[in-house]
Amino acid sequence: MRSIWFVPVLLFPLALTACGGGASGGGDRVGGYVGSSVRMECAPFARALSGVRLSGAAADWWWQADGQYDRSAQPRVGAVLVMQRTGRLRSGHVSVVSRVISRREILVTQANWVHDRITEDQPVIDVSPSNDWSMVRVWWPPSGQIGTTEYPAHGFIQSR
Repeated sequence: MRSIWFVPVLLFPLALTACGGGASGGGDRVGGYVGSSVRMECAPFARALSGVRLSGAAADWWWQADGQYDRSAQPRVGAVLVMQRTGRLRSGHVSVVSRVISRREILVTQANWVHDRITEDQPVIDVSPSNDWSMVRVWWPPSGQIGTTEYPAHGFIQSR
């Protein structure tokens, strides 16, 4: 597997697929930005970073992984967190686990959570009643804190 910190230059011209984002802004705090503004969507970024060879809308990765990759409710470094479609995330969202902090907190590296930005080591917390990562809250760099919106998640696709 490629190192989580390896962001190849080849990522930037990849074809785009839809996934969520938000307003630009923020600073270099926890979950800070990597480089300058880039036009990069979450799915091709996660594919290149994790080695998980799936494509299309981020939310569809969960179903595509069936029979090809292990799927789990447990985070592991290098695994892809797959978030479901919502009104805010019309195509879902994927990010790559860069560190497991505790049973209910991880850090992820991802593209386009904040529009046209790559963020590294961004906190994500499990807020599901069953402690199964089916509902998460994500760091929002423009505010410098964990966001207030809860997002449904499918779980983690384990890279090989």
